[in-house]
Amino acid sequence: MRKNISLVMTMLLMLTFIPSAFAQKNVVKKDPLKYLVPPSVRNITKENTYPNSTQDLPFLQPSDLTKKLIRSSKIKIENPDLIRLLNESSINSTPFAIGYRAIVYLGQWPLNYDSAETSSNWEFQKINTNFFDNRGGKVPYQIKYVQETQKYIRGGLTAKIANSEDVKKMMLLKATEKTHLPLSFETIIGAGTKNDHIYNIPANRLGYLYAFAPGVNEKGKVTYGEVYLMLKGNKKSIVIKNVTSQGIGAWIPIQDYVSFSFAASERPR
Repeated sequence: MRKNISLVMTMLLMLTFIPSAFAQKNVVKKDPLKYLVPPSVRNITKENTYPNSTQDLPFLQPSDLTKKLIRSSKIKIENPDLIRLLNESSINSTPFAIGYRAIVYLGQWPLNYDSAETSSNWEFQKINTNFFDNRGGKVPYQIKYVQETQKYIRGGLTAKIANSEDVKKMMLLKATEKTHLPLSFETIIGAGTKNDHIYNIPANRLGYLYAFAPGVNEKGKVTYGEVYLMLKGNKKSIVIKNVTSQGIGAWIPIQDYVSFSFAASERPR
């Protein structure tokens, strides 16, 4: 009898294990999204006659006190400027703080940005056209990219929003983290910038070499809230009130990259 009970228990355990093992085998692991640069897009950092300053925004490391305060909040806090403010704060503990209570209002802040979609547009903004008429030629003519005038490429938010500069910083951090591309809301391609890649215009054809500044479209949600610093005895915490969320998007140029498109035709375009 005991043997039969043991056998039944063993079979039940096996049946319980099999579905879970089968489910584990069928779990599809998603590879991280990659933003591969197409062959038609080239890095012109060295050739750019206008030296762009880097717009990298390194993640601001919170102090030990700031870490404790952030952990005490029920709402995620990622705003670099708010973290900097907390880093600069100094709260001294005292053995005579029993019964002490204070509430400090730090203002309304954009607290965090949640990225929903990040996509690249390699022809975000047209910046140049090089042209040659080879309709009278008998052999192919070689053409190269030369930037005729200085171009200023601006990105920006797709809608008006409170504390826009703070929001832009958080969106830039998230988009850079996801794409691993040199992103900046402002970048310049200097006049006279060149690239050595050759494009052949056939005989009896017009040649057009178009240049574009690429960009990234970032979409997501920003969360706002009123931030209070609560002091109760020796305990310190952050309390967020009146939390709201708003959808937002942005176009962010890719710095020192140019996308090329070449066309040859019999008639002017």
